[in-house]
Amino acid sequence: MTGGLWGYERAEGYVAGTDLTGYRVEATDGHIGKVDKHTDDVDSSSIVVDTGPWIFGREVLLPAGTIRRVDVAEETVWVDRTKDEIKDSPEYVKDERAGDREYRDRVGDYYAGGFTGGTHL
Repeated sequence: MTGGLWGYERAEGYVAGTDLTGYRVEATDGHIGKVDKHTDDVDSSSIVVDTGPWIFGREVLLPAGTIRRVDVAEETVWVDRTKDEIKDSPEYVKDERAGDREYRDRVGDYYAGGFTGGTHL
């Protein structure tokens, strides 16, 4: 069950309706890219991060529940995953994945490891 994983409830500083596009994204161990797209849809909130040259221009989908803090003044999002965890996530293919329920479930299962609705273990 990944319910809270797809919501911004845990994201300190996030205000609903804030456009995160272009914000810097920081993993627990360094910079991973910029937000290319985000959604705050109920039970389906996420960001798509353009990793640039870090992982060969790949984009990754991060459920909103992986975000621990948003700083609007600094235009930065901090996620509670490492660069390796993000690098090894299920591949995101632009446009092909947007509405793919099976893909969303795989991403949810991948990031749910240690997620207990309120904390990441």
